[in-house]
Amino acid sequence: MRKLKTDYLDLVLIHQCLSDYYGAYHALESLYDEGKIRAIGVSNFSAERMADIATFNRIAPAVNQVETHLFWQQYNLHEWMVKYNIQHEAWGPLAQHRLKEVLENPVVKQIADAHGKTPAQVALRQHIQRGIVVIPKSVHKERMKQNMDIFDFKLTDNEMEQLKMLDENKSMWAEYDDPMIVQYAMAEE
Repeated sequence: MRKLKTDYLDLVLIHQCLSDYYGAYHALESLYDEGKIRAIGVSNFSAERMADIATFNRIAPAVNQVETHLFWQQYNLHEWMVKYNIQHEAWGPLAQHRLKEVLENPVVKQIADAHGKTPAQVALRQHIQRGIVVIPKSVHKERMKQNMDIFDFKLTDNEMEQLKMLDENKSMWAEYDDPMIVQYAMAEE
């Protein structure tokens, strides 16, 4: 924290439920007790792992940051986050390397045209209306402005249902319940 020139961090996430994530979580609880961090979160935790860590620790996670976009909308996991009062935060809310598919999807384009918005704004608005925090990535100033300009319109129930139909219910990156994810994580170290 000295290098960051701060006395505390607002939020610290455990990236994966691998290795001794319980030990790491307990260490974060200690830092929370000391006032060094204001909230503890997790990332890439399935409903089972998230419920486990929320139930069997003193402090429940404030956030579960998971891959969420139009092609993997995470409805089941979202329901569990609501049940445990854990904020759903989307990483990759614009489907990253599949962004072109979002921008050119006829359903998304039609909805965007109806609201005078871009397809990316429609995708982000869908998450916001579901109560999902989005932090879209962009290096372009104009796109950053567009990504913020999503609070002056609302998608209809019918439009939300149309967007829900785009859900393929699978990750773009990995099968997180596949044991090979452990091998992949080890290779990253």
